[in-house]
Amino acid sequence: MILVMAANGNQGKLLIPRLVAAGTKIRACVRTEASAQMLRASGVAEVIVGDLADTDRLARAMHGVKAVYHVGPTLHPREREIGMAAVDTARACGVGHFVMSSVLHAITTDLVQHEIKRDIEEHLLSSGMDFTILQPANYMLAHRLQPAFAHNVFRLSWSLDRYQSLVALDDVAEVAASVLTNLAHHAGATYELAAPGRYTAHDLARIIAGVVGREIATEEISCETFLAQVLGNPDQFPYQSRLMRAISARYSAHDFVGNSNVLTWLLGRSPMTFEQFVGKEYSKYAQQAR
Repeated sequence: MILVMAANGNQGKLLIPRLVAAGTKIRACVRTEASAQMLRASGVAEVIVGDLADTDRLARAMHGVKAVYHVGPTLHPREREIGMAAVDTARACGVGHFVMSSVLHAITTDLVQHEIKRDIEEHLLSSGMDFTILQPANYMLAHRLQPAFAHNVFRLSWSLDRYQSLVALDDVAEVAASVLTNLAHHAGATYELAAPGRYTAHDLARIIAGVVGREIATEEISCETFLAQVLGNPDQFPYQSRLMRAISARYSAHDFVGNSNVLTWLLGRSPMTFEQFVGKEYSKYAQQAR
């Protein structure tokens, strides 16, 4: 049996159907009963509901599983603590293989969430368990395209001139499913997951324009404006605000790029390009607008 944490999150929604289709026996962890019902309807027999920051619940979740897929809680102030506990509990419960969803260039310690994942990676390396670490680049995210589709402007809260590599969540989920269904082949591996291409915001806007058939402007918004849009009152969310300010500062001062060779090898095909991703999402947007 394989334990999938955050099973109804961005990755989980794409990963679980692949594992079900492969006939993998899954135990899924989610925070709400509504999420649990969706997973049961998709064919997941065992679902644990609740906060896995609760160590007793975490131990029950890991009891009797052969492998764990750990996806840390996004923007959670206890992400490091939860990740460390997941590694320790897995080892104590006799889990044989721990697969971790980390981040590209986890050694970039001026990024808060990278430093946390770097520490968890190190703890995992010292655990004695077999491990596989996935290090995806920045995700291609549909919500970042909405202003471009609706208002002809692509916005970022960091420098428009810095380069970044991206990766499609579908491709990350495909790799995760391949790893989890063939664990021995991937033991001891750390995989950088990036799609082809390095893009400035201007490059991304030109690609979007080519797909939608009209000019797309670029706009850099301040981090404080972005925080107000996302959080409302940033002072009420000090940890999340610190993390997002660190992202804005780093991406304004440095490029964030990777290489697509490993992802291409793992998939056995060319990864999804940003242009293909935009085309897929614009088709959805156009259908909904009808």
